[in-house]
Amino acid sequence: MARKVMISKDMILDAALRLLIREGYSNVNIKTIAAELNCSTQPIAWHFKNMDEMRRELAVYAEKYAESRITKESENAAGIFENMGRAYISMAIKEPNLFRFLYLGERPISKPFTTDSIAKSENSKELIVGIASQTGLSEEQAASCIRNIVIYSHGLATMIATGVLKLDENEAMAMISEAAGKFSG
Repeated sequence: MARKVMISKDMILDAALRLLIREGYSNVNIKTIAAELNCSTQPIAWHFKNMDEMRRELAVYAEKYAESRITKESENAAGIFENMGRAYISMAIKEPNLFRFLYLGERPISKPFTTDSIAKSENSKELIVGIASQTGLSEEQAASCIRNIVIYSHGLATMIATGVLKLDENEAMAMISEAAGKFSG
């Protein structure tokens, strides 16, 4: 009879994510994950070929976690976009280790961006059309608005997550709202 699996792959990834958020990416390893789960290292080794595979899967798991925290509900496209910026800043303030992992090059599957790719991805098309129709901007102007607010938000969030800029959440959110208004016209 096959042995019953007590520690699932999702349990391991969840424990690794908790460690990442609490202690940072450099502290995520087979021993710390096992300690977090209060188990031996065997279940981790059984589910993943090696730590590189576990870290790649952790990157995907962390991205899904971050995406789930973004409120996409709003009466207009600009509101959705502002909510995305707010979620980004909130992560930099409340979960700086996760922010550094996802957006500052710590994860093993980072992709380089260009200024065009920031605003012209498939995910942005609906947002661009929505902002353009609601504001009277052309789609090109709406894409430029998105690019500028993403770059601004990322810079602000990076400064917060790395401790270079000390802001409380209300101040940071007010800055995002102000920038969104200025970038859209």
